[in-house]
Amino acid sequence: MNALGFIDALGLIPIRRQGSWAPSIWWILCLLFAHGVCQAERFRPFIASPWWRIASNPQLGDWTSPKQEPVDFAIWQAADGSWQCWACIRNTRHPGKTRIFHRWEGNSLLAPDWEPMGITFTGDGRIGETIGGMQAPYVIVKDGEYRMYYGDYRHICLAISKDGKIFEKKLIAHGMSGLFGEGPTAMARDPMLLRVGDLWHCYYAAHPAGRHGIWLRTSEDLERFGPSTPIMTGGQAWDRWWHFECPFVVPYQGAFYLFHTQNYAVGQQQTSVVWSENPAYFGVDEDGGLVGHLEVAAPEIVAFQGKMYLAALQPELDGIRVAELGWRQAE
Repeated sequence: MNALGFIDALGLIPIRRQGSWAPSIWWILCLLFAHGVCQAERFRPFIASPWWRIASNPQLGDWTSPKQEPVDFAIWQAADGSWQCWACIRNTRHPGKTRIFHRWEGNSLLAPDWEPMGITFTGDGRIGETIGGMQAPYVIVKDGEYRMYYGDYRHICLAISKDGKIFEKKLIAHGMSGLFGEGPTAMARDPMLLRVGDLWHCYYAAHPAGRHGIWLRTSEDLERFGPSTPIMTGGQAWDRWWHFECPFVVPYQGAFYLFHTQNYAVGQQQTSVVWSENPAYFGVDEDGGLVGHLEVAAPEIVAFQGKMYLAALQPELDGIRVAELGWRQAE
């Protein structure tokens, strides 16, 4: 119900004075907004179908390790219609931080067991990246160009593709790849981008000065980003860096829903879902928008053929799976 409908239900008649409402009615409207009468309805997501696996733990040649795990990933459709999945593989035998990118390709989002296509990116120290530091790709398409944002264990970086399959890292100032970061130890990572109005919102995880949470920068051109601001910290997620991972924001029914992973551990996977009408605020040290949890890690939501699908890690951290995502009214 909107404010005018609520006033009408109460039998209150707006009084107009020189083309505007009387002050008493104006204060009623302000109070209604303040107390949530005019808020968008809240919904809670749920897994609406059985899962199917699209990616398994790949062979990495000399870098293969019995301890390796596919973790943060991205899914998108390439220019030729094929489906692409790039994932960070951690705990490999690659030098440094052990993390590299691997690619799979499928004919359909709804098909299982996509074909492994091999290693794609490794960290390149010559352009300022951390060796073995590849983290969490995310891909958008703008003006026919595929733009991949990813972490290098310190910065958020950018790579470009024309076909959505072969990407080239884009160098910015002084031949380096980093677009922005939060300092040498804050580990800016897990970028996700959403266009709201004229601004692109880049959500990412970081812990500058020991403050753990989800952060936001905005941009008009997707390369020059404004200052950072915290949009989700503390609350039921406490203040541990691994409790604020893999942010993903979904617009739904007039509001925004932030998914963020709190636990990757086998048997303990958990992602919180937080509601807000403001895409730049989901709760700083408070949980007013929390609508629930899902027993998944590293979720990515994909819209396809009029439905939403949720991709997430396998429970044993040995691959990636997909299921249909549904929504019901929050209690």
